[in-house]
Amino acid sequence: MRLHTPVLLQETLEFLDLAPGKLFIDATCGFGGHTEGLLNKGSKVLGVDRDPEAIEYIRKSLESRIKTQELVLVQGNFADIEQIAKEAGFGKVDGILFDLGVSSVQLASPERGFSFTRDGLLDMRMDPALGLSAADIVNNFEKRRLYEIFKTFGQEKYAFAIAGAICRARELKPIRSTAELARVIEEVYKTGGVRKKYKAKKLHPATKVFLALRIVVNSELLNLEKALPQTLELLNKKGRLVVISFHSLEDGIVKRFFKHQRNLKVLTPKPIGPQITEILANPRSRSAKLRVAERI
Repeated sequence: MRLHTPVLLQETLEFLDLAPGKLFIDATCGFGGHTEGLLNKGSKVLGVDRDPEAIEYIRKSLESRIKTQELVLVQGNFADIEQIAKEAGFGKVDGILFDLGVSSVQLASPERGFSFTRDGLLDMRMDPALGLSAADIVNNFEKRRLYEIFKTFGQEKYAFAIAGAICRARELKPIRSTAELARVIEEVYKTGGVRKKYKAKKLHPATKVFLALRIVVNSELLNLEKALPQTLELLNKKGRLVVISFHSLEDGIVKRFFKHQRNLKVLTPKPIGPQITEILANPRSRSAKLRVAERI
């Protein structure tokens, strides 16, 4: 039974131009959906992920592929992708994949604190070894900084009011759980009289704040900006770079990078999204955008 459904799997495999014996890097291998698809086409794959639970799951589920040396696994941050790849014997490759989404497994684990739909500790660290958690930010950052985080990384319209509400709530007691933070945010929306609009869109009031916290805790945008230029040193001529993003800030970084690199040919003038059949089968795929470029 698959724990996580890979997004845009067929489109990804087609764009990577697979063939037996080719070398690929899955820089965000997660729980192995895309990685397994690459392996099934006869490729050799380096799988990288920050999450030790994900790495351990793949290690067990694809043990036979590891023994045959078709798959090499490394727990690490893709911000260091060039060093990781060269140390693993993948100095030059035919394709690199970044799937920037959070897996269903992570969202479903209350102890990871990624989702407001499951009460748990307010954590949000992809790698548990990271020092800063979402609770640290919520309980210790000053109001102005909270506002900047929610406005910049969550594009939250009511960032200032939410930052103020959090500061007032934490004066009474620390905000330790996802449910506690979600309630504070919901109260702001009730007071502002905008909750009906969010219900109509089926978007929870806490969605943007949780996204912003996750981005900051894991330095997601900084890591992406650091990783993309390194791929140019790893890709063979005609090697392809595939990036699947899930919000506009990520997609903007990828779009600008592709546009300004003279040694890349963009193969997707507009991002590719999932078909309606995939959205119906996996609603979390609906915001996915796939962009592809080829090394020239």
